[in-house]
Amino acid sequence: MILDVISSSFSQGVVWAVMAIGVYITFRLLDIADLSAEGVFPLGGAIAAILITNEVNPFIATAAAFAGGSLGGLLAGWIHTKLRIPPLLTGILLQTGLYSINLHVMGGRSNLALLGQETIYTPIADMFGLSKNMSVTVLALIILAIIIVLLVLFLHTEMGLSLRATGDNPRMSEANGINTNRMKTLGYIIGNGLIALSGAMVAQKDGFADISMGIGTIVIGLASVIVAEVVIPNQSIGFRLTSIVAGSFIYRLIIDFILNQPWIDIRPTDLRLFSAILLGFVLYFPQIQKHFGSRKKHAVSGGAK
Repeated sequence: MILDVISSSFSQGVVWAVMAIGVYITFRLLDIADLSAEGVFPLGGAIAAILITNEVNPFIATAAAFAGGSLGGLLAGWIHTKLRIPPLLTGILLQTGLYSINLHVMGGRSNLALLGQETIYTPIADMFGLSKNMSVTVLALIILAIIIVLLVLFLHTEMGLSLRATGDNPRMSEANGINTNRMKTLGYIIGNGLIALSGAMVAQKDGFADISMGIGTIVIGLASVIVAEVVIPNQSIGFRLTSIVAGSFIYRLIIDFILNQPWIDIRPTDLRLFSAILLGFVLYFPQIQKHFGSRKKHAVSGGAK
């Protein structure tokens, strides 16, 4: 039972970690709270599902989902930087508009089943005789490794350093000749592309794309990022991106144990409530650490007197 929960949590965690890394790009590197994730995530699922059901190769469909999410990020960046609309309102505008676009992508249906269709996980399952969970885990880890390596290489280039500097200090970056609007738009493009890619991977794992699959996405992404920062603090960019995978797994593990514990009857419909409670606790946790750290320091200094 426990091993089944851990296995399922890890399988889900590695797929959702792709989305969490996308959230990290805008939330931590650019210091932007991007709510468009809740529209871009189902966009990725919708694009992949409609292409796969029309007999397009699932890997091409998944790449198209990434491209669709990147276009969404380009639009978000344009709205924020050119129309000078605050990031919070930009995210709300985009996720509202994408709701209708996602319905159009799925041919007017709110749910598109992928049962019996070949997905990106099928070749690995057939080739190595793996279960569905195991094939999802293996492929997701391969994709995560590629994403993390490419991002680490990019973030150490001149352009990548400019993007990070824009998030750290926009005024100083502008004073040093960095086009901060261009860097913000680039961050939106990369972040939303990864979020849509995760949406495509989740849709193929679950066997369907649904118009409501993006609800609560931003909470899951933020929780994964912050859990990683609490558990493994003060890391370089490479280790931080890798630790987000662990953060995503720990988050899913906690949620799965809450849902499967034998003492209190908790329904799947309560999932978002517990996700919000968990995120609230994780956000408050650094304050608890700071409080106990200051008390310990005070006790030590008092003892020294």
